[in-house]
Amino acid sequence: MFTFHHVNVERDGTAVLTDVCAQVPASGITVVIGPSGAGKSTLLRLCNRLDVPTTGTVTYRGADLAGLDPLELRRRVGMVFQTPTPFAGTVRDNLVVAAPAGDDDRFAAALTAAALDPALLDRDADSLSGGEAQRACLARTLVADCEALLLDEPTSALDAAPKHAFERLAVDLAARGTPMLWVTHELAQLQRIADGVLALVDGALVHAGTPEGLRDVAELDTFLSDGGAS
Repeated sequence: MFTFHHVNVERDGTAVLTDVCAQVPASGITVVIGPSGAGKSTLLRLCNRLDVPTTGTVTYRGADLAGLDPLELRRRVGMVFQTPTPFAGTVRDNLVVAAPAGDDDRFAAALTAAALDPALLDRDADSLSGGEAQRACLARTLVADCEALLLDEPTSALDAAPKHAFERLAVDLAARGTPMLWVTHELAQLQRIADGVLALVDGALVHAGTPEGLRDVAELDTFLSDGGAS
């Protein structure tokens, strides 16, 4: 799905990502993990052109992102952020932004897919709980018929029950054909959801493969011994 070709990102003379070469498959959930400051969110943001490489290229289904219209790319590849970002207005208003030609049947289907009651359509988005708001943002992404999802620590602000509910929802969506690239710093979460892993340390890719392979990566010893909490 996404391919990173010798990608470097620098900010103010400081390396954020260094010579990253990796492929993200067009199926399942690929988790990006590593300590704080490793470059995880930057890697994710490259995938919808919220960031751009200093050198190197990122491709999506074989097409260089530099040659794709950012708005069209973001319609095809949705993003769910760390903090829920509902717009002012009702839940329906939020879905209309993503699908102006949509009707209530389509909106209800998106809410159902995000494990929300369609009766919430007329609810003020600001009145939703944290878990509901994050799932409403997911529904807003789904109603646009995105081909793939980018998720930047989407459950970090949620308590255990809504966090696990969101994870189960994501695993189900991936199984039904929506590939995902998911950033987390939680090793336990990775073990629950990951089909594949990209591990970063200090901006360098130190592992690309299975979750089981992480234990053999010396650069991750401290991170893993802390339970992935750093």
